[in-house]
Amino acid sequence: MSQVIGAPRTPGVPPAGAGGTPAPWPGLRLRVPVLIASGVVGALAFPATNWSLLAWVWLVPALACSVERRPRAALAGGWLAGTVFFLVLLRWLDHTFRHWSAIPWPLTWLPIAALAAYCGLYLGLACGGVSWLSRRLGPGVALSTFPALWVSGEWVRGWLMEGFPWGLLAYSQHGVLPVIQIAEIAGAWGVSFVIAAVNAALAALAALGFRRAAPGLLAAAALAGATLGFGWHGLRAPSHEAPGIEVGLIQPAVDQSLKWNPARHGEILALYERLTREAGRARPDLILWPETAATFFLRRDAPLLSRLTRLASELDTAVLVGSIDQREVQATRPGPARLEFLNSAFLLSGQGITGKYDKIQLVPFGEYVPLSRLIGFVRSWAEFISEMGAGDTAAVLEIRGGRFGTVICYEVIFPGLFRRFVVGGADFMANITNDAWFGETSGPWQHLSALPLRAVEHRVAIARAANTGVSAFVEPTGRISAMLPLSARGVLAQRVSLRTRQTLYTRFGDWFAHGCLALSAAAAAWACLRRSRRPDAE
Repeated sequence: MSQVIGAPRTPGVPPAGAGGTPAPWPGLRLRVPVLIASGVVGALAFPATNWSLLAWVWLVPALACSVERRPRAALAGGWLAGTVFFLVLLRWLDHTFRHWSAIPWPLTWLPIAALAAYCGLYLGLACGGVSWLSRRLGPGVALSTFPALWVSGEWVRGWLMEGFPWGLLAYSQHGVLPVIQIAEIAGAWGVSFVIAAVNAALAALAALGFRRAAPGLLAAAALAGATLGFGWHGLRAPSHEAPGIEVGLIQPAVDQSLKWNPARHGEILALYERLTREAGRARPDLILWPETAATFFLRRDAPLLSRLTRLASELDTAVLVGSIDQREVQATRPGPARLEFLNSAFLLSGQGITGKYDKIQLVPFGEYVPLSRLIGFVRSWAEFISEMGAGDTAAVLEIRGGRFGTVICYEVIFPGLFRRFVVGGADFMANITNDAWFGETSGPWQHLSALPLRAVEHRVAIARAANTGVSAFVEPTGRISAMLPLSARGVLAQRVSLRTRQTLYTRFGDWFAHGCLALSAAAAAWACLRRSRRPDAE
């Protein structure tokens, strides 16, 4: 076989057709549409379509191109696929901007595109890393490191600049219970790793041919088989749950345009009270109200507090009420203290307020503005942008029969924060939220998809109350056992099991993600050493 002298070729990768390697992937004109299509396919694996099988293949085109392209081109291709993926996944944000901001359509897509480009960059960096490693260690080894690179990127995205771990690869499998059971060992990161490993093995098959891809295919098949085997065994194993307690929740389905209207407060409060009494017929130990159900300062409103205290006493139950609170913050310079708003959850009984939790993980551009001294002007763009203070204590609240932790709104997508409540002694978990900002889009369903992973990570039951939906009960296996769909007004009541054991993830947290970071760093160091011994590596 002849080869053009001086033609650039990646060291360690045979020319097209050599050693059983198929010809490279199509040229630029076809490659770009394929990468765009792969991003769309990846988003379809998530709610509301939930075509979960697509998650196991959507990364293949970007990875197959990475082993044949130089790092910069591989980064660009992965970035394109990742940006399209998040642009489709986060399309529900357009509803929020169109209805609750001053930004005219189609300019509403500009902040969405900026967020998608940032999140998509992590796939680009992973593909660029595969290309870079492929030139030094060979494509087979490079592709085998991709699962670790992917998990490292997901972890960093969930930590950097307060974090945004939305759309983790693991969430695409929220309804495939046998797959997600390994989360009790390695967290959601372990599920993402398995999916990424299968994608990498299929990419090796496409780019390198069966003979060279066979070891990776066998390893990925063994990993997937072990994951399913562990999951099926765990789901069939007899449970050793504590007796549990009865929990009720209300979903008032109050439109966001009415929720903050002072003229409607009395009507809305009467609705909440009626639904609470309806939920109280099951004689629950706890009733959950949604996030900011009381849109005024509960602790400073004596008539309202007295009214809710009497309600809790009549029903002989505790009521968790989402409300706004205030606290004084001392100024850094001499001067009077200023008041700071808090997004809080108050636990009420017949004795009044018996516990309180202040939201710790605030929503950027929702509850605070990052770099506010530079871009604070964006507050005037949208109704949903406020300036809240953050809590600092993962408070575990006590009721008759058990203890529970509360995560407010999108705090549930942060594995580390959720774990703090379980480590602090929570027997079960509550999630209160208001997803009315997102309308009847895929946003609330994507939000819900994080709960099964949190439940399995700690083998803990979760009760979720949402203003307009989706309210649900999630079992320790990750199974959603009861649900109120979007915009449905009603109540749910169910016996919630109490946590009986400590999982590996509860005990050691993100050990698996940290191991992936270490493995990625070790692969980079090895590649650097190989490069120094091979001056012709470029």
